[in-house]
Amino acid sequence: VQLQASGGGMVQAGGSLRLSCTPSARTFNSGTMGWFRQAPGKEREFVAAMRWSGSTTRHADSVKGRFTISRDRSKNTLYLQMNSLSPEDTAVYYCAATTRSLIFSSMDDGKAYDYWGQGTLVTVSS
Repeated sequence: VQLQASGGGMVQAGGSLRLSCTPSARTFNSGTMGWFRQAPGKEREFVAAMRWSGSTTRHADSVKGRFTISRDRSKNTLYLQMNSLSPEDTAVYYCAATTRSLIFSSMDDGKAYDYWGQGTLVTVSS
């Protein structure tokens, strides 16, 4: 299964972008999907995740109130709506997925995900 992420680009501070991630198959209907990011010279960090059922979502403290994760069942697509972007949000954003329904406390652990997309670059200028 491949994860195709898109929607990255360059935006000015305060602007918005929406990332999309579409699996090549409907494999994660009972699982969990999420977004991670990696800034230049930094470690990968958790951004947001949700169970595909929609029952549970989790956002990193650094993006709460600005980013929202969601999914469209009919399109089999995961989204990350990013508002009020700042230069600190500049990073490559990765979509990740697992067929397991992760508990809330595990959603931020990259090791819990089995599939990763190729990444999409988000650049926020000041």
